[in-house]
Amino acid sequence: MADASPWNNSSGCEEDRKPGQKENKKQSNNLPLWGNERTMNLNPLILTNIQSSHYFKVNLYELKTYHEVIDEIYYKVAHLEPWEKGSRKTAGQTGMCGGVRGVGAGGIVSTAYCLLYKLFTLRLTRKQLNGLINHPDSPYIRALGFMYIRYTQPPADLFSWYDEYLEDEEELDVKAGGGQIMKMGDVLRQFLTKLEWFSTLFPRIPVPIQKELEQRLGERFPHSTGNARSSKPSITLNNQGKYNSHNSKYHQSKHILDSDTNWEESQKSSQWRSRSDDDRRDKHRDRDRDRNGRGKDRIRDGERDRGRERDRDRERGRERHGRSSSRDRNRRSKDKYRSRSREKPHRERSRDRYRDRERHRDRRSSPLDYASELAREKERQRRP
Repeated sequence: MADASPWNNSSGCEEDRKPGQKENKKQSNNLPLWGNERTMNLNPLILTNIQSSHYFKVNLYELKTYHEVIDEIYYKVAHLEPWEKGSRKTAGQTGMCGGVRGVGAGGIVSTAYCLLYKLFTLRLTRKQLNGLINHPDSPYIRALGFMYIRYTQPPADLFSWYDEYLEDEEELDVKAGGGQIMKMGDVLRQFLTKLEWFSTLFPRIPVPIQKELEQRLGERFPHSTGNARSSKPSITLNNQGKYNSHNSKYHQSKHILDSDTNWEESQKSSQWRSRSDDDRRDKHRDRDRDRNGRGKDRIRDGERDRGRERDRDRERGRERHGRSSSRDRNRRSKDKYRSRSREKPHRERSRDRYRDRERHRDRRSSPLDYASELAREKERQRRP
């Protein structure tokens, strides 16, 4: 079906196409699918929750026709968020674990996105999709038709689909739980200019087509403030506790002409300016004092820490010195004990030898031994 593709429209001229215009209408009733033909370009986490939900597997499985799905949208859809209110908690999650990326803990997927994926499974024709976006009964039927176009149709065809409805005044509440009513035209402009939609992302539009869309929207709505994709107005809190966006031009100083004011008013304004200047100077002085005081406190804290580290090093050195001296003493005492134990048997041997010598000398020189020998000799002689 190469002839039905929106990209293959550069060959030939308009005059050549006029005779076969009826045939082209019959062939173009089949819509082309842009991107992934299985996932509908949905976020993987949202798609997984849709396919595993009881509502999609049981309730929507029984719906087989296009008209039954439209009736289900009429009775069940009340917002356009991908998750039901309070079912997905992203507090405390940072980086890739939360935010619009959809990576992290899931929640209860909304009926709107379940029915949107159900429409994708039916493979809508061009006639059926036109019936969705022009349906008179419910704005949510129309909104799901426009979301189907944003997810499945080629980026070059988006403006041609949305062009007739960019100034649509029909209102609908797009937030889960209520509280964010938008016009249908504003919703479509947001579809064309922003990728983020609550906690998910639309398919990315190529940069050249995105610039062309912004240029067309700028020509169509010249009073809109610049590029809605990159504009980030400042948000402040008013006296009632509500957020208000302010433009920077209202905060710029205005020049007062002499013809518009008198001397008293100019004097009051000059006094007010001088007072404000004095207040600013006092604030700057207080800040400088605080910074200087903080710097001095940091220097003092650093000196204290250094002194503490020095004392610790000294104590560690003393402990090491005491340990080494005690080790030396123990080694000396052990050596002395060993030397004594080695010298002790030699001394005892010398003492024993000395005692044996003295005894031998005493025996030789003692008169008792000579007398006993003499008596023995006499007894021998008396014997026969």
